[in-house]
Amino acid sequence: MPGPKKLDPSASPRALLGAELRHRREAAGLSQEDLGAPLFVSGSFIGQLEAGTRRMQADQAARLDEVLGADGFFVRNCAALKASKYPEHFAEAAEAEREATTIKEYAPLLVPGLLQTKAYARAVFRAYQPTAAEDVIDELVAARLEQAQLLADPTTPLVWAVLDEAVLRRRTGGHAVMAEALGHVASLARRHRVIVQVLPFSAGAHMALEGPVKLMAFPGAPPLAYLQGLGTGQLRDDPATVKQYELTYDLVVASALSPDTSLALIQSVAEDYAHEDQQL
Repeated sequence: MPGPKKLDPSASPRALLGAELRHRREAAGLSQEDLGAPLFVSGSFIGQLEAGTRRMQADQAARLDEVLGADGFFVRNCAALKASKYPEHFAEAAEAEREATTIKEYAPLLVPGLLQTKAYARAVFRAYQPTAAEDVIDELVAARLEQAQLLADPTTPLVWAVLDEAVLRRRTGGHAVMAEALGHVASLARRHRVIVQVLPFSAGAHMALEGPVKLMAFPGAPPLAYLQGLGTGQLRDDPATVKQYELTYDLVVASALSPDTSLALIQSVAEDYAHEDQQL
């Protein structure tokens, strides 16, 4: 089993808190399970706080200060974690994505955020918030594109996305936007930066019919599952629950088209959109 991830306290507020939490816990002679007990959380959750893959909440910070005799350190620094460029329901998941070495996602309706183009992201956020001011949409789009820069690294994280065929057929933003969006996904797949498969309509019923699922793995912390609904999002770390979602994802992959066949379909649909746009 790999050892704990070496943290850089200067990298982010979460890394600072994680490094300090690990230092104080070990100095107190406590295991992660020992420290989790008075907080009513699992030892794996403490490990995720130390690894920087989970966001520390204010009540947890106060309890940690008390248990570890930290003289208010965690409460003071926890405030730095509250500010986020992302919607509240996605903020913690976005932070976890930045630490993940592997991201697997089943997307039933939309191109996953990491694979979106600027125009596609704008169309999505405008649909979510039809009356929002333009600068609000601009900020959301900028945050999404910044998150997508995770793919600028040539190898990490490994991203494996299964797109329902509905993602290809739903005309989000119009013909030109869809042509560019699917062309971008195809380009990432051709460059072997991401693995992309399409779950065709012909696959029929499957285990993930009720919604999207994202799985994230980390080098020094337990894996997480992220579930998203209408204006809501939840990170799950219970091993049995995560294992069930991993099975769900594996079965979706088994029903999907091969990467090569999927790429051909994505390129074909992108070309159809581009052709339609030229005819207008």
